[in-house]
Amino acid sequence: MSKSTHFIGQPLLGQILSFIDHAEVLRISKEHGGEHYVKHFDGWHHLVTMLYAIIMRFDSLREIQASMAVESRKLSHLGLIKIPRRSTLSDANIRRPEEVFGAIYTTLYHKYKGVLSSDSRNRGSDPNWLKNLKIMDSTTISLFSNIIFKGVGRNPIKGKKKGGLKVHAIINANEGVPCDVQYTSAATHDHFLLCPSKLNRDDIIALDRAYIDYAKFEEMTQRGTVYVTKMKKSLVFKVLDNVIYQDRSGKMALRVQRVVFTKKTKEVIITHHARIITYPDIQKKKLISLLTNDFEMTPEDIIDIYRKRWIIESLFKQLKQNFPLRYFYGESANAIKIQVWCTLIANLLLMLIKCSVRRSWSFSGLATMIRILMMYYVNYKSILEYPEKDWDVRIEELIRPPDHRTLFN
Repeated sequence: MSKSTHFIGQPLLGQILSFIDHAEVLRISKEHGGEHYVKHFDGWHHLVTMLYAIIMRFDSLREIQASMAVESRKLSHLGLIKIPRRSTLSDANIRRPEEVFGAIYTTLYHKYKGVLSSDSRNRGSDPNWLKNLKIMDSTTISLFSNIIFKGVGRNPIKGKKKGGLKVHAIINANEGVPCDVQYTSAATHDHFLLCPSKLNRDDIIALDRAYIDYAKFEEMTQRGTVYVTKMKKSLVFKVLDNVIYQDRSGKMALRVQRVVFTKKTKEVIITHHARIITYPDIQKKKLISLLTNDFEMTPEDIIDIYRKRWIIESLFKQLKQNFPLRYFYGESANAIKIQVWCTLIANLLLMLIKCSVRRSWSFSGLATMIRILMMYYVNYKSILEYPEKDWDVRIEELIRPPDHRTLFN
C-alpha cells in the first residue's frame, strides 16, 4: 500500500513548533532566570511539553508522561532528548518563572502580528476606524482553592469557596489574539487595570461598563484616545443637549445627549464631558445607552464599535472550549500562570495555521484536526486544505479500468 499523499518527514507538532525559534526560547529563559540549576529539562523542553499537553487537552501529569512515552521515537523531531517524568514537570512548573512564557508569547505576537492582522476576508469593506480599535475585557478562571487566588462573591453555605484567576486582556479588533495580558485574583475590580498611559493618540478602545472611571476617562480625552462603553444606571450627570431622532413610524430611532460628569475628591474636582447615545435593541427589546468621549463620529459608528466588543468574548469562549482550563498541572500560582500563558501561545500558533491555509476552518474544527493528527507525519497545509485527497485517490484507483496490454502495445 502506498504512502499518504500528505506524507512529510516530520510530525505535525514539529511543523507547528517551526514557528518558534529554539535558540530564542533558551535566551529568554536564561534572561529571566529559568535555567538556574537545570540539567536536562530546559526552557525548550518545558515549552514543548506544555504545548503538547495543552493542544492534546490532557487533564493530568500522568496522561502527559504516558502519552510522551508512547511517542518517544518521534520526540527527536521536536528537539527533545528526554521524556519528562511527572515530578520533573511538576518541579519545573513551580521553579521556572512564569515571566519566561509571558516573554515568549510577547515575542511571538510581535513577530507574527502582521500575519494575524492580514487575514481579513473582507478588508475592502472594513470601516476606517477598525485598524485603530482595541478591545479590553477580563475573564475569570475558576480554581480549586481560595488560598492561591482570592475568589469573588459570597462564601457558599456548603463546601469551601473556590478561588479565581482573572485574565485581563487587550486585543486589536483585526487580529483576534491578545496584545497585552495581565493576571489578578478574581476579587480585583476591572477598573484598576485600565491604564490610559498604555494607549496612544487616535486609539479607540471598547470597554465593558465595569471599567468606568471619570478620572481615567478624562485622562484618555486629554491624550486623544476615544473610548466607547456601556452606561451604568447609577451614573449621575448633567444634560447639556438632548436630541431625539425618529424613524418613519414615529418611534425613537436614536437619542444623542451631550452630558457632563462631576466628581469631587479630597484633592480635586473632576469634570468630564461626554456623549450618551441611546438606541433600541430589537432582539433584547430594551434600550441600550452607550457612553463615549467622541463628538465627531456618527452614532451608527459608535454603536458598531461597541458591538465589536463581542470579539473578545468570542476569544475567551474559544480558549475555554478548546483548551484545558478546568484542570491544572500544578497547585501553585506560578504553575497556573504558566499553563494560561502556554494556552495563549497554543492559541496563537493555531491561529497562524488557520491564517496560512486557504480552506476556511472554524477554530474548533481546526483544533480537533490538529489534536487528532498531532504526531502523524503529514503536511498540515496539504491535509487541512484537502483532507479528502487520500480517499479520492483511492476511489479513482478502484474505478479505473484495468490496463489490458497486448503484444502489439
